[in-house]
Amino acid sequence: MLIVQIVPKLPPAIGGVEDYALILARRLRSYFSIDTHFLVGDPSWEGEEKIEGFGVTRISQRNATSLLSSLPPNTGKILLHYVGYGYAKRGCPLWLIEGLERWRSQSQERFLVTMFHEVYAGGRPFWTSAFWLFPLQKNIATRLVKLCDRALTSVQLYAEILTLLSQGKHSYIPSLPVFSNVGEPLEVEPLTARKRQLVVFGGRSKRLQAYQQAATLNKVCQLLDIETILDIGTPTNLNFSTISRIPVTEMGKLSSAEISQIMLDSVAGFFVNRPELLAKSTIFAAYCAHGLIPVNAYSNPQSTDGKEAEKSSWIPELEPKTLKIAKKVHSEAKVVFQEIANNAFSSYHKHDLSTHAQKFATYFFSDDREK
Repeated sequence: MLIVQIVPKLPPAIGGVEDYALILARRLRSYFSIDTHFLVGDPSWEGEEKIEGFGVTRISQRNATSLLSSLPPNTGKILLHYVGYGYAKRGCPLWLIEGLERWRSQSQERFLVTMFHEVYAGGRPFWTSAFWLFPLQKNIATRLVKLCDRALTSVQLYAEILTLLSQGKHSYIPSLPVFSNVGEPLEVEPLTARKRQLVVFGGRSKRLQAYQQAATLNKVCQLLDIETILDIGTPTNLNFSTISRIPVTEMGKLSSAEISQIMLDSVAGFFVNRPELLAKSTIFAAYCAHGLIPVNAYSNPQSTDGKEAEKSSWIPELEPKTLKIAKKVHSEAKVVFQEIANNAFSSYHKHDLSTHAQKFATYFFSDDREK
């Protein structure tokens, strides 16, 4: 079976959606004999015509005609990875939805699955384009969710929004948190067997956000007896001596295998993310998959929407939980932190790569449409 996966970009471009699509394609091919041809939606993308044996076509222009002419002949099944800003500067890819509507209308046998990595932007200040373009972004998301035969997303909030937008087309849209893009070890060592090091991992902007929470970072390092901070990714060009009291080692860009090994040897991973959106964070997924303590330095705990985030991550700003941990004797605190790491690791395997591949394979093999 051959499917077309539509993506904003592919490697050598760096991005969570790009990694997700390529890793998923590998698993679909090796476990389910579902091959992938990638269609890249960014005309400026520069890459090879084959990646790991997968065919790749880049659209020449962002318009519906170019989309249709770029599809392989007799394309019958498409998996779209949707993130509005990945296909249009202002997050309004009208060309994409118009092209898919035309493709879908040409045959009743055609089958469209959409993974909504995002839905639309909202709640921005009125001086931003996202505020003024919100109605158009919402309209595109509505047309897309009503067009596709199957839809899923990573965040429960998004699933609820999409179900409403579908206006009865989909009675249920599943939410499946993303998987780790740097490996999934089957077993992990307890925290006591690891080096006293903390990882700061992710894209440059995400890590800059993390280091802006210097006070929290230093408090975390003190409570966890951290001896070294390992910074992994594109260099930030920061002066770490003014940020952290703990030595910071800049590891730079590393392979997935190298990152995985570092995480297996470390105690905690530090990041910043809204707790209700943790399910779409590949950084959080990687920390969980490696049995680290995911330390979320998000500075507005009032926005968290449930206890689940607390069970599998440590949010130092959530008082009085931090105070309770800090006041415990050292041995008792270790038990609390190990429990967080255990919860993170066990909950991750409910939505690992195999779970994602099985879900998509079921969709494409069943090939039935919701009425």
